[in-house]
Amino acid sequence: MHRPPAAAAELAAELATVRPALGPRFAAALPGARAAVLTRLWRALAHEPLPWITRREPGREGLTLHLADGRRLHGPRPDPYATDAYVGAVRLDGAAGAGRVHDDPARLMTDLAVPHGEGFAAELDHSTASLALSRAGQEPAGDHPDEWPAHDWEWEQRVVDGHPYHPNCRSRPGFSVAEQLAYAPEHRPPAVRLGLLPVPAGECLVSGVWPSALRDAGRLVIPVHPWQARHVLKRSCEEGLAAHPLMSLRTLALPGGPHVKTAVSARLTSSVRDISVGSVTSSAALSAFGEALADHTDGLLRTTRTLGAVTARSPDLAAVVRESPAVHAGPGEHVVPVAALAATGLPASAGWPARFARLALTAGLRLLELGVALEAHGQNLLVVLSASGDPLRLVYRDLADIRVSPARLARHGLPRPRLPERILTDDVRALRRKLFGSLVAGALAGLTGSREGLRAALEAAVREVPGTADLTALCEEPLPVKALTLMRLSPGGAGDRWTELPNPLVSEAG
Repeated sequence: MHRPPAAAAELAAELATVRPALGPRFAAALPGARAAVLTRLWRALAHEPLPWITRREPGREGLTLHLADGRRLHGPRPDPYATDAYVGAVRLDGAAGAGRVHDDPARLMTDLAVPHGEGFAAELDHSTASLALSRAGQEPAGDHPDEWPAHDWEWEQRVVDGHPYHPNCRSRPGFSVAEQLAYAPEHRPPAVRLGLLPVPAGECLVSGVWPSALRDAGRLVIPVHPWQARHVLKRSCEEGLAAHPLMSLRTLALPGGPHVKTAVSARLTSSVRDISVGSVTSSAALSAFGEALADHTDGLLRTTRTLGAVTARSPDLAAVVRESPAVHAGPGEHVVPVAALAATGLPASAGWPARFARLALTAGLRLLELGVALEAHGQNLLVVLSASGDPLRLVYRDLADIRVSPARLARHGLPRPRLPERILTDDVRALRRKLFGSLVAGALAGLTGSREGLRAALEAAVREVPGTADLTALCEEPLPVKALTLMRLSPGGAGDRWTELPNPLVSEAG
C-alpha cells in the first residue's frame, strides 16, 4: 500500500480535527493529485535546461533522460501543452541497471539527489497534499452545473488545480488546513474578514487616490489579510471588510465594489506575495499608461484602473485597490478570467478556441508592435463573453510585470511615461518571451489542453491576424516559456529563467 508522504500525513491529521468529514475524500484524491503534480514535473524534466540532464532520447515507448551521474529516467512521450494528468509513474534506473518506479513527485525529486532538490521536494509534497485537499473540498455539481455564476469572484473560485503547468500548482507551506479552508478561493469560504490597520498618513507612501472610506482623522487605513496579520505582522487588526478571495488568494473582491490586493508574505507557487514599495510608487503611472494604451486597440482590450495604492514603506504592510474587471461588462455580458474558463469548460460553440485565439493574438500583437508586451497568462487576462458565450473583447489586469520598449513607442510616436526601469527593454527576445510565454504557451495552451488543440486554434487564428515580424516569429520559432522548475532549483539566481517548447505550428520533421 502507498504510504503517504509527510505533508499528506500531516494534513490528514489536521483534517481529522478540523474537518473530519473530508478525510476519506482527501485520501481518495491523493493518487490523482500525485499524478497531476508528477505530470507537471515531467514536463519540466523533459524540456527545461536542467544542468544535471545531459541528453534526452525519444523512443517508441516514451522518453529517456540521461543524467550526469549515469542514471536514466524513463517516462511517457511528453506533450508540453497537456493539462490532463497523463503521467502515472516514471522509472529511475541506476547506473548499473537496477531501477525503481516512482509515482510520487516529491520522492522522485528526493531520489534524484540534485542541488537544491531537497527543498523543492518539500514544495512538491506540499503541492500534492494541498491539491488533494482542494479537490476533496469540491461539492458535487448541483442541478444546474452549467449555470453561469452571478458574481465575478464565483468564476475565479472555480479554479481548483491552480497553475496548469507549474509543479508547485498548489504549494502552500505556512498555511494550516484550517487556514486553507478559510482563505483559499477554491474552498469557497463565505467571506474572508480583512483586518483594518490605521497608520499615520505621514508614515505612508500613497499612489493615486486612497479611498475616503479608508481614511480616518489623519490616518490611512490599510486592509490586511488575516494570515499576514497573524504570521508576519504578529498583531491583531480591527476586523473590517468582508471580501471574497480571488484565484490569487491575496486579492479579494469587495461585494459590489473594487478588488483589494493585500500583502501575503508566503511563497505561493513561485513568488512571495508581498507588495513592493516600488510597485506602489509606480502603480498610478502604470494604470494611466494602460488606459492610454488600450485606446490603440480599437476596443479589443481594456485595462482595469488602479484606484489607489498605499504602503507603510514595507512590502509586508501594503495594499492596492483596483476596479473590478466587471465594470467592463455590458448588459448580459460576463467577464471571465481565462484560467477560470479553462477550469469551467469552454462555451459549446464550434470554433470557439480559434475565435478567442484570433481576438487575443490580434490585441496582444498590436500592443507588442506598439512597444508593450503583456504578461497575458490565464489569471491576468480576462475575456468578455456575450450572453451566448461568444468572445467579444478582453480585459487585462495587473500591469506590474509588463515589458515596455521605449524604441517601439518612439517609432509609433507614443510618449514614454515615467515607468520603472525594470520593465523597460528594447530587447526583442525579452519582449516576445513575455507575451508568447504567457499568452500562447500559457493562456491559450491551458484553454486547448494539448499540442494538437493548440495547433488547431493557432492555425485557424493566425491566418486572420495582421502580419508583423512578431507574428512571423510566433509561427516559425520555438515557443518560449518560463523554466519554472529550474527557477525553483536556482535559489541564488535573480529573475526569470527560460526554455523553449516545440512550436505546434512547425511539424516535428521540420
